[in-house]
Amino acid sequence: MITYSSNQPNLYLVGFMGTGKSVVGRRVAEALGMVFLDSDRVIEEKEGRAIRDIFAQDGEAYFRDLECKFAQMGHPKRGCVVSCGGGMVVPDYVRDLLKERGVVVVLHASVDVILERVSEEGHRPLLEGEDRRERIEALLQSRQGAYADAGEVVRTDGLTVNEVVRRVIGIYRLNEPNFPL
Repeated sequence: MITYSSNQPNLYLVGFMGTGKSVVGRRVAEALGMVFLDSDRVIEEKEGRAIRDIFAQDGEAYFRDLECKFAQMGHPKRGCVVSCGGGMVVPDYVRDLLKERGVVVVLHASVDVILERVSEEGHRPLLEGEDRRERIEALLQSRQGAYADAGEVVRTDGLTVNEVVRRVIGIYRLNEPNFPL
């Protein structure tokens, strides 16, 4: 295993819910000897409540503001692999900030794969009350430009977690020299 010091640039994993950001992020962090952070978990810890409760009590706009604050000052500037919430990179300034601080990799999965994965998981506030497939398609369409602009894309359909991890590490190693101390 190659060990990276805390001086290494951050690696940000972005993409839609259910694309594997947290699972892949943990494994990449372990392989690179970096700290793993999940922006949603950090926000939950700081707020003292679950994401679903934040949405229910304060709404999506409040949650998006918390995501922006996390991107600006809620995590170390180096030495981390960060799994970002699915909508975090929608605002241009957040996307730009992450790209300035580290390597951004977008994980992509098909609607069918996302639907299968989120059906196995718990509560997803943005998918409530409507046909999940239609909602996923609409959200993906609305975020397509942000994801395309965020970073290099890894298509995860048909790949094992280890294959995705290897691809993400490869992209990181290629781009890491662009972030000198």
